[in-house]
Amino acid sequence: MVRTEKGVVIGNTYLKYSTRNPIARFLVDHFIKVLDEMVYSINPEHIHEVGCGEGELISRYVDGRRRLTASDFSQEIIREARERYKSTDIHFKVSGIYSLTEEDAADCILCIEMLEHLEDPKRGLRILADLADPYLIISVPREPIWRFVNMLRGAYLKDFGNTPGHLQHWSRRDFISLLQPFFEIVLVRSPFPWTIALCRRRE
Repeated sequence: MVRTEKGVVIGNTYLKYSTRNPIARFLVDHFIKVLDEMVYSINPEHIHEVGCGEGELISRYVDGRRRLTASDFSQEIIREARERYKSTDIHFKVSGIYSLTEEDAADCILCIEMLEHLEDPKRGLRILADLADPYLIISVPREPIWRFVNMLRGAYLKDFGNTPGHLQHWSRRDFISLLQPFFEIVLVRSPFPWTIALCRRRE
């Protein structure tokens, strides 16, 4: 079900993190494995997930040692996340990316499947570069593969497979080119059908 707040799609339109479909489960598990490898390779003390949605990813890193922050523009989604993870020490904050300040910086910023929702992704990247102290882990759907896969499963056919709320579309090469003016690219992986990059802020 597609939910909106102030005319913007909120949350996950497809519950990929809890799906029982074996193929989707395999793809999501592989993506999460790659994400975990990147996070643990830099061993951050403070993780801030920008555009956290329901909080499922940031909750993976609760271990009693790390400081965990998660922000999203949607009051409804943050309310759900706080209720779901009320027994954890995750600090959930209602804030869109454009409202974040240097006080929201962390040594690891996560931005997972959020950039494609922005009307001005370069403005978003400038803010992420200010927040990353020094690392950013960022992922987007890999196009046009993403839309092709959606159409194969019969989803969003009238929109040629475009997921609701996706305003931007990048191939792996185009995404790397978008990131390079703002970040040093440390590592890029392509767990099907995503592109995920570990970046370091340029000094």
